[in-house]
Amino acid sequence: MKFTRKANAEWKGSGKDGQGNLTTGSKVLDKTNYSFHTRFEDGEKGTNPEELIGAAHAGCFAMQLSFLLNESNFTATTLDVDATVAFEDGAITKITLNLVGDVPEIDAEQFQQIAHKAKAVCPVSKVLNTEIELKITLKKSK
Repeated sequence: MKFTRKANAEWKGSGKDGQGNLTTGSKVLDKTNYSFHTRFEDGEKGTNPEELIGAAHAGCFAMQLSFLLNESNFTATTLDVDATVAFEDGAITKITLNLVGDVPEIDAEQFQQIAHKAKAVCPVSKVLNTEIELKITLKKSK
């Protein structure tokens, strides 16, 4: 499978006092605000690059894990992934993926192995040049 995706960033003004907007080809983001304040402070409505990287990584990892589980004849009831992106001194220093999965019939060891493989082969994991930590919790369905 081969495809391309596009996004656009428009910025006006200085780094600290300016602001911009982000638009994706799908229009899920359509002139979404981002600024120094949405990136480095809390409270202003808008997004930031680190938040978007976290969302992309969590989404890619969850989908990759789902495919790998299917290859092993498992289907997740839910895969809930939080991504925490750590930023320090001008660099993304670590991303922690916190996975809580509900997968019928799987044991904890199988789930761990498949989840670690998903982390390794997820396209977003591969493109990131930072430490990626994976925390895993397997819920047992009732």
